[in-house]
Amino acid sequence: MNDDAIIRTLPDELAGLRFDKALAELFPEYSRGRLQRWMKAGDLRIDGAVARGRDKARGGERIELLRPAEVEPALADVEPEPVALAVVHEDEAIIVIDKPAGLVVHPAAGNWSGTLMHGLLHRYPDLAEVPRAGIVHRLDKSTTGLIVVARTLEAHAALVDAMQRREITREYLALVEGTFVSGGTIDAPIGRHPVDRKKMAVTRGGKPAVTHYRIRQRYLAHTLLDVKLETGRTHQIRVHMAHIRHPIVGDSVYGGRKRIPGGLDEKTVEALRRFPRQALHARRLGLAHPLSGEPMSWEVEPPADMRGLVEVLAPWRQ
Repeated sequence: MNDDAIIRTLPDELAGLRFDKALAELFPEYSRGRLQRWMKAGDLRIDGAVARGRDKARGGERIELLRPAEVEPALADVEPEPVALAVVHEDEAIIVIDKPAGLVVHPAAGNWSGTLMHGLLHRYPDLAEVPRAGIVHRLDKSTTGLIVVARTLEAHAALVDAMQRREITREYLALVEGTFVSGGTIDAPIGRHPVDRKKMAVTRGGKPAVTHYRIRQRYLAHTLLDVKLETGRTHQIRVHMAHIRHPIVGDSVYGGRKRIPGGLDEKTVEALRRFPRQALHARRLGLAHPLSGEPMSWEVEPPADMRGLVEVLAPWRQ
């Protein structure tokens, strides 16, 4: 066996998918095109045999990725740029960043420069040898808080495995519309919106998604929640909160038109109207260090705009 190979087991939940789609789920750190090239070259094996993308997965297969030494092709077009980065922690294996609002994580349509990836490649040139510049999860452009980056291929593989095993803890603060009697769990699958393909939605054929929440503070017409992700689907917290009719304050995509409840004074109404983004902050990150296995965690306060909004709501505590 190749000592550099990555060995994973295909989860039962991917049974029934074509292998090319299942492997894209199993190895989210690599582009689908790259995985297809590896399959054709015989560098991706399923139970010891060369993978064929059209075959159906049964679940439980042993997947062996021989991983040729090459730089992630997607990085070839990303020119390093100086971008201000708030580094909370760094060592030989990982970097933890406190991402501000407005910073896009990956280059994409409309954001081909000035992203977190550009800044990482500028500050840490060796990340060009790591898939996606070491980024193993993301935060939306307007969401603030903690994000972890792998500095080596080994750390990257370990963090991706930990993410898939749900061993990385991600906790958020979310200010939402409406009030709750108690905390709870939202267990509802998420997939592409059936009409608006730029959005996500709770759909029958979506991927499993579980969000836990508990009340931190009630206000007259809002609630500050502690939210913990069990899974990590795109826009998961935003979609789930909108699904239970408690959208995140300021979320124009999933919350619709701003609804300002009655009974609030002019100062509070104006603060709610002016808040420019979703009031969502990734406040805590916990993981086992990919080299030492040591449990580590970090916590950061929300930025000034979200703290200010919470302070304005303080007189309306319930």
